[in-house]
Amino acid sequence: MVSSYYTSPNADFLIANGDSFSLLNDFNFKFDMIFADPPYFLSNGGISLQSGKVVCVDKGEWDKGKTPEEMREWNMKWLGMCREKLKDNGSIWISGTYHNIFSVADSLTNLGYRILNVVTWQKTNPPVNISCRFFTYSTEFVIWARKSKKVAHKFNYDVMKRLNDGKQMTDVWRLPAIGRWEKSCGKHPTQKPLALLTRIILACTDEGDWVMDPFSGSGTTGIAANLCGRRFCGIEREEEFCRMAKARREEIENLRIKADLRNHIADLRTLGSEPMQDLFACEPVAGRRLPFD
Repeated sequence: MVSSYYTSPNADFLIANGDSFSLLNDFNFKFDMIFADPPYFLSNGGISLQSGKVVCVDKGEWDKGKTPEEMREWNMKWLGMCREKLKDNGSIWISGTYHNIFSVADSLTNLGYRILNVVTWQKTNPPVNISCRFFTYSTEFVIWARKSKKVAHKFNYDVMKRLNDGKQMTDVWRLPAIGRWEKSCGKHPTQKPLALLTRIILACTDEGDWVMDPFSGSGTTGIAANLCGRRFCGIEREEEFCRMAKARREEIENLRIKADLRNHIADLRTLGSEPMQDLFACEPVAGRRLPFD
């Protein structure tokens, strides 16, 4: 059985501290959706520009480069484990750049997933390219795939259309990278913006659904899920980031802070109404079905 590092007061946000390769098999639970932001394997001494300063972009040992063969073996392993933890109509989203996304796509196909879309996230505020020898890197990709080629997936088409001024949502999303308002509890080196995760979660889940993140970092997926009225379970190897995720979830127990976060996210402003609150308020503790049970 998986033990919880942190469980929110109403059990809609759970974090386990450990390695996904060790813990995923211990789950006796099926999730409605998985989001994964796996290592891009870019920490090889590169540099970038942040706040006007040249900085090293090495993230840590977990992001060190791999050979193509090592990367494929690694992706096949974790994606295979995730497939077993999805409901039959569940879907998975994986973010990446050209460094890893082709290996991910190949692994998904070989494991029997059906790739539905490859969303291009166009950053409205990308960092400049300080070498001046390449185009500025301003996009990342997010693959959306469903577990089964034969079982239909959830897609909230009307919600996506509403968020796009009444027109079909395309597979190019212009959204900013993280802002200062998302760093109140610290900054993860590969932190994704709440706006991106919110749209992903709204696209293919319903209120009360379970979202899982096997590389949960500072808990962005979980915060976005809770802001949308969904439930979350994450796995994170580094205790430092587990503490950050816990602090972020505790922060939105303050309803003023929670409302302020929702107000920063354009999609939630468009949809307007507050999602379902206190998902387990009427259920006795003994009656809850949780991923860590």
